[in-house]
Amino acid sequence: MTSKSVATALTLYRSRTLTLQQAATVGGCSTAELEESARAYAPTGGTSASDD
Repeated sequence: MTSKSVATALTLYRSRTLTLQQAATVGGCSTAELEESARAYAPTGGTSASDD
């Protein structure tokens, strides 16, 4: 599993081109590892409506 393959897999998963299982296969990792990577690289939102 390389960071480039995981990044590609995450991009394809987020764009709904691949399922989580397919993206994990492309990334060369398990679905759990891919989910963990997705959380680690999730954009941090600025303010939300509840912050008002």
